[in-house]
Amino acid sequence: MVYETRLVKSPALPCEFEVLLDDAVIGPAIERGGWEDHETRLFRAHLRAGARVLDLGANIGWFAVQGVLAGARVESFEPIPAIAAIARRNIERAMRHGPGSAVVHECAAGSSRATATIHLAARNRGDNRIADDRPGDMHDAQALEIRVERVDDVVHGGFDVAKIDTQGSEWHALQGMTRTLAASPRLALLIEFWPYALRGAKPEELLRLLAAEGFVLGKATAAPYPMALSRILRQALARDPVKGGLDLYGVRGLPFHALGAKARLHGLWRSLRED
Repeated sequence: MVYETRLVKSPALPCEFEVLLDDAVIGPAIERGGWEDHETRLFRAHLRAGARVLDLGANIGWFAVQGVLAGARVESFEPIPAIAAIARRNIERAMRHGPGSAVVHECAAGSSRATATIHLAARNRGDNRIADDRPGDMHDAQALEIRVERVDDVVHGGFDVAKIDTQGSEWHALQGMTRTLAASPRLALLIEFWPYALRGAKPEELLRLLAAEGFVLGKATAAPYPMALSRILRQALARDPVKGGLDLYGVRGLPFHALGAKARLHGLWRSLRED
C-alpha cells in the first residue's frame, strides 16, 4: 500500500512536516497550526532533554517529533508500513533541528505477539482500528494484516512520558506493557478512552486498571483537573459513541498540574461547573 503525501509548513514546527494527501483530519489541522493542541501542550510540559518517551499509535509522527525537538528519546509503535515510513521521514527532518532521537517499530502494541487485521479509514487517516470484523461505522474501510507485539518484548526499562492512542486497543496495549509500567514509577500519560471502540475490556475496567496502577486521571484539556472514575465514565458515555470518547491525561509520582497556576485555577472552576 502506497499513500500520496505532501509537505506542509506548520507554524508550530521549525521544519516541514509530511502529511497524507487525502487525509481530511490530521494533515489539515497540522497545516493550520498543530494537531491535538491540548494533548500536545500537556505532552510538551513533561518533556525534557534525555527523557524517555513511549508513543503507541504514532501515525505520521506528530508526537514523536515533539519529543525529538525537546531532546527526548522516543520509542514509537506504528503498524501500517506506509504510515510508519512517513513517521520515519518526519522524525529525520526533526532530528536536523532538535537534539533528540526516535525509533519507529513497525507493529501494533498488544497483549501478545500475533498478527491482526486493521481496518483503514478512508478519510480520517488516524482512525485505523484493529478488529476481527469491519466496524459498523467503517463501511468503506480497507483491511490490512499487521504485526502485533508486546511492548515489554520490544523495549526495555522505564519511561517518563507515554502516549497511547490505538483506536480502541488501549486495554491490550496496557496488558502487554506490565514490566514497562513497573519500571516507570514517575510517568505522565496521555491515553484515548473511547468506550465504543474499546476491545478486550469494559470501559470501567480500563479506568480501574489505570487507577490501580496509581494514575491520577482527568481529561486532556487546556485546564485539566483530577476526576473521579465515575465522572470520567459518565462524561464519556454521554458523548456521541461513534464520534469519539475522551482523551485522558494522567500522572503518577508527578504533580498533576503541569501547565501553571492559571490553568490550575481554570481547572478548579471547570470542576465545579461540569457534570
